[in-house]
Amino acid sequence: MKEVNQLRGCVLTILGGIFWGFSGACGQFLLSNYLIDPIKIVCIRLVVAGAILTIYSLMTQRKETLKIFKDQKSVYRLLVFSFLGILFCQFSYLTAVQYSNAGTATVLQYTGPVFIMIYVCIRKLKLPTLKEESAIILAVTGTFLLATGGHLQSMTISPEALKWGLLSAIGLFIYTLSPGDLIKQFGSVMITGYAMLMSGVTLSLLAQVPLIPQGLDLKGWLAIMSMILLGTVFAFTLYLKGVSMIGPVKASMLASTEPVSAALLSALWLGTQFQTADLLGFVCIVLTIFLLAKKERTRKRCKIKTKRVFLRKRTT
Repeated sequence: MKEVNQLRGCVLTILGGIFWGFSGACGQFLLSNYLIDPIKIVCIRLVVAGAILTIYSLMTQRKETLKIFKDQKSVYRLLVFSFLGILFCQFSYLTAVQYSNAGTATVLQYTGPVFIMIYVCIRKLKLPTLKEESAIILAVTGTFLLATGGHLQSMTISPEALKWGLLSAIGLFIYTLSPGDLIKQFGSVMITGYAMLMSGVTLSLLAQVPLIPQGLDLKGWLAIMSMILLGTVFAFTLYLKGVSMIGPVKASMLASTEPVSAALLSALWLGTQFQTADLLGFVCIVLTIFLLAKKERTRKRCKIKTKRVFLRKRTT
């Protein structure tokens, strides 16, 4: 029975990662084929997905869902998480997709755990372990290969794509650390639902974005709904269920199917062409996930739990 649950948990986690990657490919499809910009996609996705998660939370744990507003400190953290975490992470990621492609943008965003590792080591005034140092080298090497194709004299992606890709990694960094103990205290579904809904509604009002986009045909609507349902609600639910069955360390490794699936779908579905250097860059950055997800045994150096990244992720 235990082996069956382990296998089921692995399948659910892998499916969650694939759905996240599919969401990125859907974003690339929309940005490439319709007169729609990242702000519109972010608004629609956050409002609808946030509403679904919030309604579900109200139906299953009404008292706990409303309890958060009685604590001023928790409300403040929720606001920071909503706007500097989720909103910034979503917008920067989709802008990176707009300037490059789903595979490259997703892989660049996956350098986020390295930023978290560096931050925690600086904060604790401790040196990184050998594995963590290796992860930094791999992340830098992977980013270099993606940006230049291995040639110092040229850029194979636009400076805008590189800038927004790294900003999305910083967004993931803020998204991971900003909630503090909110998710542990109130639950990930409720906090994520509130944060999506609040940031999405606010951005829609400020940018005057209609929640019903114009000029979409059936394929466009299917892409939008896939991002909301498969790439957000289902991916999030499947992944957390998988975590509960196999643990966060193994789950965070299996979640690396996200950048892989995003790159494959971008190539097979949308015709994006990747060079050998791009693929080597992908491998370097994905390897950082496996390095940082492994538990460190020594107590003398900085211990980084990359699982926090994936427990709160996503929404991409």
